[in-house]
Parts: sequence; C-alpha cells; structure tokens
Amino acid sequence: MELDLAGAELKAVLNRLRRAQGQIAGVIRMIEEGRDCEEVVTQLAAASRALDRAGFAIIATGLQQCLTDTENGMRSGEDPDEMRGRLEKLFLSLA
Repeated sequence: MELDLAGAELKAVLNRLRRAQGQIAGVIRMIEEGRDCEEVVTQLAAASRALDRAGFAIIATGLQQCLTDTENGMRSGEDPDEMRGRLEKLFLSLA
C-alpha cells in the first residue's frame, strides 16, 4: 500500500513531525544540561504525542485510500482480510 498524501494532509503531517523533531532535540539538550526530571518527562511526552498524531494521520489517510480505492490499497494477490489485518497491525502499533 502506497501512501498518497497531498496538499493540506502532507503539510499537517510534516508539521507534526517537525514539531516532534524539535521537541526531541529539546529533550536531548535538557538531559545534557541536567535539567529537572519532571521537565524532561513533560517535554518527552509532548514529543510522543506529536509522533502519535502524525502516525494516526498517516494511518487515517491510508485507511481512507483503501476504502475509496481498494485496488491501490491491496498488494498483488492480497485479499481484503489480509489488507485489513495489515492496517489493523499498523494502527495497533501506535496504541
């Protein structure tokens, strides 16, 4: 299954990933500076949420594409149950 993000979807996912990248860089700096544990964990949780949201947006787009265009969402010779299983596994990997 190919991911086909376009326009606003792509911009939103990239913004979330860039936000997470900045937050992770901040966590690294905080650890190197010996900052308070609570501050580090709070920033790490924010980065984790940003990554989760980006992942959910990507999966939602993939699900939408599969529902609207089953042929493009399926691997050659794959039946719908196999495709559903792969998508379910991807979704659960973020849970």
